[in-house]
Amino acid sequence: MDVEANRAGLEAWLILLRTPGIGPATLRELLARYRSIESALAAARRAELPRPLDEDGRAWLRTPDPAAIAADLDWLAAPGHALLTCDGEDFPSLLNEPPAAPAALFVAGDSSLLWRPQVAIVGSRNASHGGVATATAFARALAAAGFVVTSGLAEGIDGAAHAAALDTGGATIAVLGTGPDLVYPPRHRELAARIRTLGALVSEFPPGTPGHPAHFPRRNRIIAGLALGTLVVEASLRSGALITARNATEAGREVFAIPGSIHNPLARGCHRLIRDGAKLVETVEEVAAELAPLAQSLGARLRERLAAPDAPAPSAPPHPRPRDPDYARLLDALGHDALGIDQLAARTGLAVPALSSMLLMLELEGEVAAAGGGAYARRTGG
Repeated sequence: MDVEANRAGLEAWLILLRTPGIGPATLRELLARYRSIESALAAARRAELPRPLDEDGRAWLRTPDPAAIAADLDWLAAPGHALLTCDGEDFPSLLNEPPAAPAALFVAGDSSLLWRPQVAIVGSRNASHGGVATATAFARALAAAGFVVTSGLAEGIDGAAHAAALDTGGATIAVLGTGPDLVYPPRHRELAARIRTLGALVSEFPPGTPGHPAHFPRRNRIIAGLALGTLVVEASLRSGALITARNATEAGREVFAIPGSIHNPLARGCHRLIRDGAKLVETVEEVAAELAPLAQSLGARLRERLAAPDAPAPSAPPHPRPRDPDYARLLDALGHDALGIDQLAARTGLAVPALSSMLLMLELEGEVAAAGGGAYARRTGG
């Protein structure tokens, strides 16, 4: 949301997002009933709410702290900062689907990444060396195939997945359990700075919000909601990664789990997920094959959004996509004639799931255009 274009609306959002007792479900109910955020704020001040507020909430609505709102506006005015609201065009469509969806997201970095096909990679904070190596290998391969790697910036599996995606030249999104200006754990400050520059930091909490145990399950539902699928690498039976997996299942997304030794307590959560219906995977190709149809569906939604007369142009990623040999082979095979994905697979020798993700990346960057009927062609001059 542009800070100056609709300041009254932006201030209304910030006031409601900071109101004690008003959560995302209530905010979405107010918007559905009153159609605009300014009207929703006026209704809240008249106590026309689905559930009554306590005195803290009523007092805040009467006299919001001007310093807090001014600080939020200052944060949003900085380059690369944005507030995506559920009533706006830029709010990721996948995140409108899950139960208990957030009403707004603060973003530091490239907000267009939230529309790209994502895979969540999550797992234990106290990961084994083998678990870190597995997360690193999967994140590198998925990022190279064009998927955005999404996780929660925690120690262990999360941090390894973020770092591996960046080291490959790919993109990553970190969903935070704090405000977008804070980093937890503190040891990941440098990693968070890299993600802010080359990916995106995302939070539903306003700037300055410290971490709290209740925030991290809320963070997990956003990770699961943004991603086409969630891969659990290592998890104990009480791991927060299992919450993310449950959120993914509730949102109708794929859940993948990597098996391990029956003697490893960090494998027990994955084994439980597999018993409960998660897909056992051993290779990146298995993950990509399952997600290819979902990535194509997401691409179709994005094409519809960009085709709208008043749709804003997508922002270019702040880092170049690596020109690896597979992308060069795909562009050479495609030429300027429209070809279907099966023809491209035969010409390039690349797997269909990887091609689906790569074509979506090239389409987002303006080098490839969908020609209808599942066919693609290079753009003139591309």
